[in-house]
Amino acid sequence: MTLVDRPLILAPMAGGPSTVALAAAVAGAGGFPFLAGAYLTPERLAADIASLRAVIGSIPFGVNVFAPSPDDPSRMAQAEAYAVELGPWAELAGVELGQPRWEDDHFAAKVELLAHVRPPLVSFSFGWPPADVVDRLQGEGIEVWVTLNDPDEVEWAHALGVDGIVAQGWEAGGHRGGPTDTGEVQLGASALLAAVLEHTSLPVIAAGRVATADDVRSLLGAGATAVASGTAYLRSHEAGTADVHRHALATRVGTTVTRAFTGRSARALTTTWIELFGHHAPAAYPHVHHVTAPLRAHGKATGQPELVHLWAGTGHAAAREASAAEITRLLLEGAE
Repeated sequence: MTLVDRPLILAPMAGGPSTVALAAAVAGAGGFPFLAGAYLTPERLAADIASLRAVIGSIPFGVNVFAPSPDDPSRMAQAEAYAVELGPWAELAGVELGQPRWEDDHFAAKVELLAHVRPPLVSFSFGWPPADVVDRLQGEGIEVWVTLNDPDEVEWAHALGVDGIVAQGWEAGGHRGGPTDTGEVQLGASALLAAVLEHTSLPVIAAGRVATADDVRSLLGAGATAVASGTAYLRSHEAGTADVHRHALATRVGTTVTRAFTGRSARALTTTWIELFGHHAPAAYPHVHHVTAPLRAHGKATGQPELVHLWAGTGHAAAREASAAEITRLLLEGAE
């Protein structure tokens, strides 16, 4: 059993698109809201949680955080070599690249915060939380979920004793959320859901190309406890999506899974950056993320889409400019 009693989940979208206003609007329209805790300071995350609670009251919600990625000297060296490749590209833009480094996104402090403020549900992406973290949160009455991209990872989830699984299909926009970044093509949402359900009785949230009511209907009919949608909300009024990103979602076609921007595989609208440097990018997150951050920020600030990580799922053409409540109602038609 799970506290998730709504068929549609607002996927967490770190780095700007996720906002308190977006989560509140989805909650008010009948969806299950998530806040993205990644890239935020613990203080900012605490403020967002308090703000959301002030609006939605007792409606359950979730918070997503990134579990720390592994670190080793080879990742630093690979990120430094990639920075050399990117150097002329950044120089043309008049931007100085950042320095590669490892950090854990304030993981311990965020765990302490979450244990204290006790959101109903916490999900983890990019890796597995330590077993003592899972026990700590569950001991505070918090439901714990993990993200996976491969059905073989279900056994790990069972070993951790988590309460639920987010099965993220290959079509999903943004970062691959599972613990192992192979760089290889993985199962789509429908096939992944079927394979995961064969190996677990835990609640399973299906994610990946949930762009229409038909997509919702199909995945719920295939046995998902609920479905998660992110790209469908990127053009919503309440999302914090950058203007250059919004425009690209409506005008560009074609997506690519690439490590070009952060050193971790993620699906984005295809750009010149990806075409020129995607095959050079190493599996070195967050080192590459810090190298490219100034260039990507410059692209957002100046409206240059070729310099921006335009995260998007394969169903991005269906994303509409509308209120989050209207988008939620349209998607929920698939659950009726």
